[in-house]
Amino acid sequence: MKDLKREQTFVLLKPDGVRKGLIGEVIRRFEQRDLKIVALQMFEPTRQMIDDHYPKDSAWIERLATKTLATYEKYKIDPIEVLGTNDPKKIGPMVRLWVIDYMTSAPLVRMVVEGVHAVDMVRKIAGPTMPYMADMGTIRGDFSIDSPAIANSEKRAVANILHASETPEEAQHEIAHWFGKDATFSYKRFGVDE
Repeated sequence: MKDLKREQTFVLLKPDGVRKGLIGEVIRRFEQRDLKIVALQMFEPTRQMIDDHYPKDSAWIERLATKTLATYEKYKIDPIEVLGTNDPKKIGPMVRLWVIDYMTSAPLVRMVVEGVHAVDMVRKIAGPTMPYMADMGTIRGDFSIDSPAIANSEKRAVANILHASETPEEAQHEIAHWFGKDATFSYKRFGVDE
């Protein structure tokens, strides 16, 4: 049976989070909600590491293109004028490369966070993926104001402080990818685990 008090999730502090000096703040926000950091490492990612992290399947890449084209349509931006094309099969790989460029532009911090409903709690604390939609009080709402319209017009990824697994299954996959097996620590926190 699953130990519901010890669900684990994966968090990756992105280049803008590191450059803004938010490592301690992000950890503090997780710990103040009684979540535990059970694995933690700062590292310099290679392009291959990031390329392996993000899906390569055509459906995921097409979804990137669809989101980009929807943003352009919403803000009345001509994709041909900005990107030289409106073909989703060309835009998707282009956006994926922007993400890889962004994620390799500075050191990252990878961590495993553990606790009650860790996947959902971390995502709630982080706020919505798009920072301009995040409420004050969330990490993204307090420390980022980026939007896809601005990022797309500047031919770059959205700077949104951190990545957090969306599901327990995704968390397991990402923890194994970034830390391997048996990379986490087990300990009791005063007042939380006692």
